[in-house]
Amino acid sequence: MNDANVPPELNSFEERLKDPFSGPHDQPIENYGVIGNMRTVALVSVEGSIDWLCYPHFDSPSIFSAILDREIGGFFKIAPVGNFKKKQLYRPDTNVLVTRFLHKDGVGEITDFMPMGVTNGKHADVQHCQIIRMVRVVRGELKFRLDCFPAFDYARNNHKVNLRKEGAVFESKDIALALHSHVPLKTQGSGVTSEFVLSAGEAQYFSIKGIEETEAGLDDICELKSDVINLFGQTCDFWRAWISKSEYRGRWREMVNRSALTLKLLTFSPTGAMVAAPTTSLPEEIEGKRNWDYRFTWIRDASFTLYGLLRLGFTDEADAFMKWLEERCDELNEDGSLQIMYGLRGEHHLPEIELNHLCGWNNSRPVRIGNGAAGQLQLDIYGELMDSVYLYNKYGQPISYDLWVNLRRLLDWVCDHWMEPDEGIWEVRGGRRHFVYSKVMCWVALDRGLRLASKRSFPAPHDRWLKARDQIYEEVMEKGWNPEIKSFVQYYGSTTLDASTLIMPLVKFISPTDPRMVSTLDHIMKNLVSDSLVYRYKNDESYSDGLEGEEGTFSMCTFWLVEALTRAGRLHEARMIFEKMLTFANPLGLYAEEVGSHGEQLGNYPQAFTHLALISAAHNLDKALGRGI
Repeated sequence: MNDANVPPELNSFEERLKDPFSGPHDQPIENYGVIGNMRTVALVSVEGSIDWLCYPHFDSPSIFSAILDREIGGFFKIAPVGNFKKKQLYRPDTNVLVTRFLHKDGVGEITDFMPMGVTNGKHADVQHCQIIRMVRVVRGELKFRLDCFPAFDYARNNHKVNLRKEGAVFESKDIALALHSHVPLKTQGSGVTSEFVLSAGEAQYFSIKGIEETEAGLDDICELKSDVINLFGQTCDFWRAWISKSEYRGRWREMVNRSALTLKLLTFSPTGAMVAAPTTSLPEEIEGKRNWDYRFTWIRDASFTLYGLLRLGFTDEADAFMKWLEERCDELNEDGSLQIMYGLRGEHHLPEIELNHLCGWNNSRPVRIGNGAAGQLQLDIYGELMDSVYLYNKYGQPISYDLWVNLRRLLDWVCDHWMEPDEGIWEVRGGRRHFVYSKVMCWVALDRGLRLASKRSFPAPHDRWLKARDQIYEEVMEKGWNPEIKSFVQYYGSTTLDASTLIMPLVKFISPTDPRMVSTLDHIMKNLVSDSLVYRYKNDESYSDGLEGEEGTFSMCTFWLVEALTRAGRLHEARMIFEKMLTFANPLGLYAEEVGSHGEQLGNYPQAFTHLALISAAHNLDKALGRGI
């Protein structure tokens, strides 16, 4: 038990933990499904426990965070009493999650969702802030137990528990949370519990949402029971209608659709921004320190995600993100540059803070909120940005002149700064270097700028951009290529291989069959690949990224490898690696950032970049195999 900085009333968790049923356990990351409403996401374990929820938005303080500290983090669990086999699935083509409990004496199900598709009526706002849990028995008779123990503000704030006519209200100094229940509840320390019995065909409904302080005294804290079935139907219809617009008709359609649905969940609908992942501090190494907050919008990640959604035909999301991006281009840094990442509403200041009272997932400290990498120099973001703008202009809507003026300023900035060292795509903390990936993406920025200016006849300093673009190209070929090992390397003058160089043929910097690229691909296959899984680089005596510990393989890089092999015409290798990689998804088709040595998911979850890379790899491999979209 962590005693430091723990609110006194949370010590009641110790009493609850004496009961082996009610206490949460450190679930493997892959044992979680996600539900959401494009404002926030909840992680629901295969045990029926909501162990992560930030309210009301992705970047808000948590209400439930047992995934980061099972003792004090807070959770909301409903499950049958006894030993059951547990399975999870999504209702087809939706983000409505079903957790099944299987036993010879009975079968129970919990359906979890956050309402979507509500556009009018007195409950129109519930889609922004509510979780509905539908509990039913399919066969037999089962006894269920409910345990709801919020822990507000990352378990830093006390709260009061007040039972009401049809549920309970949890009041902290900043927020009040209402649990609606038609089964009797009883208080236990900082939470409530209940036990109830259901027979085949019977159901109970529960909802949890934030309420205004003025509502906290109402006996009827929720009027939604009669609306639950309608909300369920509207939510299923919303997701099915959205995914039906996908233009992908190739192999692996189910996995591609699940990835697209996941990316949609990670979109913050009020602004069009996209979070890199909805969690913080899920570690890249168990008991390691590589734990970061991903609940923000990276220019890189969002640009690649936009690219993936455009490929599937989802132009509305592209429109929303471009609006968000135009706003960022109107507020450049004093030197004319972009930040690498922003808050969901465009916040620039994202201070990194360690929460020392939380032990972290599987004792992986520290738990961090905020991200200090926001102040890093990462030159590659301009390439990803311009590539996405170019594609948006081609497949979405023609960009405005005002946006072009801001993009032109950015490209002039690239001309002035591309030759500087930076921290690179991997956000190293061991000092700036001349990373090859960064230089390549600076080339992409200028190349796409020139193409866009030509296509739209926009005014631009063509000669200056063309000169800088060609200069970058020749420098990468001279300094980024190591003739001794016959491979492109991580940074100038090094011998370190880096999976990021796989992007070079994908962005049309070099032919996929160029001898240099073929040799680089072979070296990466030999030195960075383990049973289809790809390490981004080796952190060893020859190179240090300035961070302690090791990490797993990067799932995004595996999909980059598939695409590089595909473009090189090595289709059998590409398909086998792709098919193997699909087996590393969890049963719901979700991926964290990394895969560990035992096939376990590591890092923040689910990660947008990984699902985007899956979509791109599936698209290109399917097309090469002769099916197309």
